[in-house]
Amino acid sequence: MLKRFFDGQKWLLCLLLVQSIAHAELTVEQIIEAANAASYYPGDDARAEARMKIVDAQGRKQMRQFMMLRQDVEEQGAQNFMVVFSRPADVKGTVLLVNKHIDKDDDRWLYLPGLDLVKRIAAGDKRTSFVGSHFFYEDVSGRLPSYDHHQLTGNDEQHYILRSEPKADQQVAFAHYVSKINKQTMLPDEVVYFNDKGKAYRKVEIVQTKNIDGFNTVTAAKVSDLISGAYTQIQFRHIKYNLEIPSTIFSERSLRNPPAKWLKR
Repeated sequence: MLKRFFDGQKWLLCLLLVQSIAHAELTVEQIIEAANAASYYPGDDARAEARMKIVDAQGRKQMRQFMMLRQDVEEQGAQNFMVVFSRPADVKGTVLLVNKHIDKDDDRWLYLPGLDLVKRIAAGDKRTSFVGSHFFYEDVSGRLPSYDHHQLTGNDEQHYILRSEPKADQQVAFAHYVSKINKQTMLPDEVVYFNDKGKAYRKVEIVQTKNIDGFNTVTAAKVSDLISGAYTQIQFRHIKYNLEIPSTIFSERSLRNPPAKWLKR
């Protein structure tokens, strides 16, 4: 426990150092590393309540509400996630468990309470819909920086602007994406994806951030389909870090009996 505490403090000091020199010359590698850490690895673990609104191209709306638990297994490496749905009624009690890996496909399980069924789901493509929304699994758990070539193309008062292209072995729908990394928070305020014809077709944007427990935290975000006009909005509430969630929580046997203690606000 002490090792995890000091490791967490060490990383926080490093992040604060990066923020203190935000207007100094940083390399692309430093920018990418800091943005990845700020986006996906604040604290050793976390809990948050999420409210999601999904709007299709015809303007029809769906709502989702769930609690999410996250635990870091390795610094900027493997992670565990558990998502427990509370609304609407037809998905209440549904549980998603993800063991994120760096060197192999993630492990994913889904518990369907209506059928009392635990189902292992395919994890070969991280760019599939996250719980039926316009977010991808990759938006939630992060895309490995090593998957892409990165270039610093702009540097204004507020943002580092990066252009990233997938490496040859990455089979993805986008030809490149452009990120605006906020110099104060090191979070990507906006990421726009372009197809092979140079047309922007998808945008992920941070709508609101807040400093929580010393970490710059996304509290609202939006993903837009720029072709159809469909989008998904998400808000996070009751966010807590460094709860010391035990690793045993993130196991298949927890799917039928989610850990009520760790899901309370």
